Amino acid sequence: MCARSPLQCILPPGLLHKLARTGKGEVRASALATLELDHKFRLARAETAARRGGRIAQAVTFSRIGGQANRTIYEQQHSTVQTPGKVVRREGQRPVRDVAVNQAYDGLGATYNYYWATYQRDSIDGQGLPLLGLVHYGTDYDNAFWDNAGHMFFGDGDGKLLTETTAGIDVIGHELTHGVTQHEANLVYSGQSGALNESISDVFGIQVKQMALGQDVTKSDWLIGADIVGPELKSALRSMIKPGTANAQDDQPADMDGYVDGGDVHTNSGIPNRAFAETALTLGGNSWDAAGPIWYATVTDPQLISHATFADFARLTVVQAQRRYGTTSKEVDAVRGGWEAVKLRL
Repeated sequence: MCARSPLQCILPPGLLHKLARTGKGEVRASALATLELDHKFRLARAETAARRGGRIAQAVTFSRIGGQANRTIYEQQHSTVQTPGKVVRREGQRPVRDVAVNQAYDGLGATYNYYWATYQRDSIDGQGLPLLGLVHYGTDYDNAFWDNAGHMFFGDGDGKLLTETTAGIDVIGHELTHGVTQHEANLVYSGQSGALNESISDVFGIQVKQMALGQDVTKSDWLIGADIVGPELKSALRSMIKPGTANAQDDQPADMDGYVDGGDVHTNSGIPNRAFAETALTLGGNSWDAAGPIWYATVTDPQLISHATFADFARLTVVQAQRRYGTTSKEVDAVRGGWEAVKLRL
C-alpha cells in the first residue's frame, strides 16, 4: 500500500486480496469488486494526499467554542462518485426512515462526543471540522473509509463479507480517528508507523463504542467490527485482547514473537492493540479514565515522529504516564505491563 496516498479503510486490503485469490463464487467476486473500487479511489487521491496532514498543516481559527458536532448525512444512491450526494439529514434534525442514515448520524455524534468529553477536542481537526457522512456508497461495497478530506464513506456490504457498515460505532470511531492522527502525528502508512496508525484507530474506535454503550473494560468485548461482519468474517474483524482469533482469516500476531516483517499494517497492528487492552484491563474502570488519555497524549506529543516504531511509541506512553501520574504510579506500571505482555522491551 502506498504510504503517501493510503486508503484507510476498515476492511484490510490484504484480506481482500486473500479472499480474491482463495474465495469461491460470490465471495471472490465481492472481494475483487471492492478492490477495484478502492484502487480507483486511491488513484484519484494520490496527487493531493501528500499535501495533507501534520501539525504544520493546521490552520488556526477562533470562530468556535466547541461542544456541538456539525453533522450532515448524504445519500449516495449507490454511486461511486466521491462528492456528496443528496442531503438527507442535517445537524439537529429528527431521525429519518433510512436506518443507515440514522446510524451514520449517531456514530459520527458518538465519536465527536467521545473526543469532546474526554479531551475537549472540537471535532477531528480540533477546530470544529464538519462531519460529513456519505451512505449507500457503491453497490454492495464491502468497506467504509475516511478520505482525509472531511468525508466518511459507508458501503452497504454484500451480506457475506460485510453488512451495512453504518452499524459499527467502533468502525466510525476508527475511521474518524485516522483524521485525528492525520492532523496530529501524520504517521507514515507503512511498516511499524503504519501499524501504529491502524492501532491508534482501533484504540479510540473501541473507546467510542464503550462510551456510547456504557461499557467499562470488563464488559467490553474488545472486538472491532463485530456489528458489521457477514458470515464469512464472523465474529469480528479484529480482537484487541486476543489478536488472531477474530475470524478464520485473522492473521494478527499477539506479540513481537509473531511480528511479520513486511506485513500489512492491519496485521501487525494487533501487537499495540493488545498492549492498550492489557493496560486498560489492568487499570480497570473505563478505558478513557487513564489508559485512553495516556495514548491520546502520546498521539499528540510533538516528539512522536512520522516514522515512529512500536518502541518509540511505547516509550512515549511511559513518559506520558509518568508526567500525568508520577513515576511510581500504578498507571506507569500498567503501561509497562501492557508492552511487556506483547514482548516489547523498553
